[in-house]
Amino acid sequence: MIPRDDFDPLAPQREAAMFYGLFLRGHSPDTLRRDIDVPKPVIEKWLKTQRYETNFRDTLRRVYTYRKQVLAIFDELVHNEKNRPRIQ
Repeated sequence: MIPRDDFDPLAPQREAAMFYGLFLRGHSPDTLRRDIDVPKPVIEKWLKTQRYETNFRDTLRRVYTYRKQVLAIFDELVHNEKNRPRIQ
């Protein structure tokens, strides 16, 4: 794997926070999850396409992993929000 200078280890947290903000503004968590996620059948279809070069397939795998990280963080934020005690 080629090291990248533009790697930001906090990028998944920032993106999940953006989607969480939309959730707090009333957007459906299920709709937001669909916007974040790349379904497994989709990535499998992309990876089976023969016209893509190996480097591009590696990029697709990284995108898939990144999206799953964002989704996991978003789900944790939503879960914590639902379980947070409300101050009256």
